[in-house]
Amino acid sequence: MRVSSGISELDRVLAGGAMRPSSVLVGGEPGIGKSTIMIQMLSALSEHSSVLYVSGEESPSQVKMRAERLGLDTTRIDVFCDTRLEALTETIESRRPGYIVVDSLQTLSSSSVASSSGSPNQMKTCCMELSLKAKKCGSAIFFVGHVTKEGVIAGPKIVEHMVDTVLYFESAESGMRMLRAAKSRFGSVDEIGLFEMTSEGLKCVQDASKLFLGNRSDGDLPSGIAFTPVIEGSRTFVVEVQALVVPAKSGYQRIYSDKIELSRVNRISAILERHAGLDLSGDDIYINVAGGMKIKEGSVDLAVALALYSSKTDIPLSSSLASFGELSLAGEVRPVTFSQRRLRTLTEMGFSKTIVSIGTEKVGGSQSENVKDVRSAVIAAFKGRKKNK
Repeated sequence: MRVSSGISELDRVLAGGAMRPSSVLVGGEPGIGKSTIMIQMLSALSEHSSVLYVSGEESPSQVKMRAERLGLDTTRIDVFCDTRLEALTETIESRRPGYIVVDSLQTLSSSSVASSSGSPNQMKTCCMELSLKAKKCGSAIFFVGHVTKEGVIAGPKIVEHMVDTVLYFESAESGMRMLRAAKSRFGSVDEIGLFEMTSEGLKCVQDASKLFLGNRSDGDLPSGIAFTPVIEGSRTFVVEVQALVVPAKSGYQRIYSDKIELSRVNRISAILERHAGLDLSGDDIYINVAGGMKIKEGSVDLAVALALYSSKTDIPLSSSLASFGELSLAGEVRPVTFSQRRLRTLTEMGFSKTIVSIGTEKVGGSQSENVKDVRSAVIAAFKGRKKNK
């Protein structure tokens, strides 16, 4: 049975709502909003189901104060503050709540395991026993898990295979929170949930089409900026890819990119050198995506190439120009999936020209130029453009 969590963006990532029975692991850095969204969810679910909030880090009064600060009604939320696995399983068996939140998994310990709480063996035992108990009682259980500096849920890969769904909270540079599904047995892992942290908790961001796009005009567009549409589940975002090319200071090239894979940037710079005559071997390269979104799809290749060319030559691209396409090692611009969706979004957002691969069909109202390779794309993008003064 799937039930709405009462939070539209969380439902989006959960493929429509919380499934009963099921087990969900929610990971994220400290302070990113894991506990906040869980208490908000339980407050909404408590209107039509029994709920249990298990806190191993706060007292009942602290949980109540935090919920009241968010303007939530806690009268229907059953709070249980204990870190003993045996006590918790007995509570679940006797109360049989519809929804359970364990905050956090690292605080629990079992008397049958000879190690401290938070150790791999403790986490594995507690997660397995609680998941089985919750499913036996027909409950949906959510485990809050802390994330290390490397972005991995502590106790790496130990409990991910034991749960049905794994969600990760990410913080964007724009102040937004992004929730992604890394694993889901009941739906797609392509969706992304967007939230804004306010004094009243996490608020859903409904219209995010311009969230990762700055307001720019031709007069103030600097070199090294390119625009491209990316697909995240059912949504299409237009993002600003930023590139900075400067002479290498250490005698060898260094590439910095945490939003787009380093291997991809390395490959694109090699393609530009071989097929567009742009030598970047003596330069340091910095790549960023405005707003902090991490992009993994290959459609961003062409925009990265144009941004690099723009930065190296100090010739800005037009603010009304966008591009998308995957680059092959032979320098070809290859078509990507959902091209019609991308073109429609660009047209709706006022982009008057788009550079795409040969074979990409035009959408009514859009002015797209089909190119065969990266050299043709560079010629089309920079035709008539001048260096910054």
